[in-house]
Amino acid sequence: MEIKEGDLKYLSGFGSELSSEDPRCPDALPKGQNNPQRCPYGLYAEQLSGTAFTAPREFNKRSWLYRIRPSVLHKPFEPFPYEENNGEVKVVPSFSNFPPEPNQMRWLPFPFPQTPGVDFVDGLKTICGAGEVHSRNGLAVYIYTCNYSMTNKAFYSADGDFLIVPQQGSLNIRTEFGKMMVAPGEICVIQQGMRFSVDVSETETPTRGYILEVFGTHFILPYLGPIGANGLANPRDFLHPTAFFEDLTTTFTIVSKFQGHLFQAKQNHSPFDVVAWHGNYLPYKYNLDHFMTINSVSFDHVDPSIFTVLTAPSVKPGVAIADFVIFPPRWSVTENTFRPPYYHRNCMSEFMGLIKGTYEAKEEGFAPGGATLHQMMTPHGPDESCFEGGTSAKLAPIRVADGTMAFMFESSLSLAIVPWVLKSPNLDKKYYQCWQGLKAHFNPNKP
Repeated sequence: MEIKEGDLKYLSGFGSELSSEDPRCPDALPKGQNNPQRCPYGLYAEQLSGTAFTAPREFNKRSWLYRIRPSVLHKPFEPFPYEENNGEVKVVPSFSNFPPEPNQMRWLPFPFPQTPGVDFVDGLKTICGAGEVHSRNGLAVYIYTCNYSMTNKAFYSADGDFLIVPQQGSLNIRTEFGKMMVAPGEICVIQQGMRFSVDVSETETPTRGYILEVFGTHFILPYLGPIGANGLANPRDFLHPTAFFEDLTTTFTIVSKFQGHLFQAKQNHSPFDVVAWHGNYLPYKYNLDHFMTINSVSFDHVDPSIFTVLTAPSVKPGVAIADFVIFPPRWSVTENTFRPPYYHRNCMSEFMGLIKGTYEAKEEGFAPGGATLHQMMTPHGPDESCFEGGTSAKLAPIRVADGTMAFMFESSLSLAIVPWVLKSPNLDKKYYQCWQGLKAHFNPNKP
């Protein structure tokens, strides 16, 4: 199904076999085969594989691209030059050498660039992660801040899939498959190996957001189990770009994230020269407002896994390398229940960000563009004011989180924090104090 948003057209359906042709070149897709002796319009056929050739069909991901020039037409890769300001680290090959940090962590909003000309790649910084890219098992969490469009530059990760969460400022993203506009309140996924370029809106700069990268797996929709066939993020609401090519002869820089390092290669043409494509290995975006929320309508909490939009599964059934979870506006109607989030010690690591509004469990200190990290088995939960309010509130049906969108990257892996983030001036060293006022209400004489 084709969906139109503004000047752009999209194809809907998560994980679907789709095809698209730029309307300027009708019948650009070969008929009945993938790799004919001569492709229509003199195009090159190129396959992009997202899984092993022999992966079971239900998990096999690949697309065929029909392009003006093959992507192999570039000069050798060289290290990408960049400066690490204040020890900031762009990318990390392994997280095993960073010192452990078990405390509850909170960061005030990450600052915007103080100088002009900072694009998406320039403003990319690693916060935390686990595992390493060589064995393709793990994840990384980034913040990006930028105020300038990528000019004659494209980026791709050979290490994993990028799940991008804009917090401030829309992103106009060109990919080999076409164009997407991704606004705050939407997310997009650019899968391993896909080249893309980010333009920022001149009226919405500076721009900021979060990124989750997963190594060695791809995001899927969570299994619904007893929920049934419908609910949470519905497949039809995921949108893929439609083919759009540019035939530009100019010096272009391709930036590659490979084995946790950045490299660059020069070429004399735009990489966005795909005239037509077909397959199921595609970039996509999703509007978080389309999430169908499920919750208890009697008593107690359902676990927050019911808010999972996408999951990147591990080899262990039911255990994710990473889940992407949101806390959207919804009704709260439970009876005889402490309605705010419960106190928790978790066998998972929880990185939270805030796109807009105020988070219900901590209305002070957790601001849009900031973050919290609650490590594996480190206690966390509502602050003092939230607890006191939650235990005395009148339990009528109420709206929760209107005007708010918080999210969580949850992982079964233990996350290491990159040292620059621990030294950052926006680290809230007083975060622990939000729980220090909690009182003992125990009275052995009053059940």
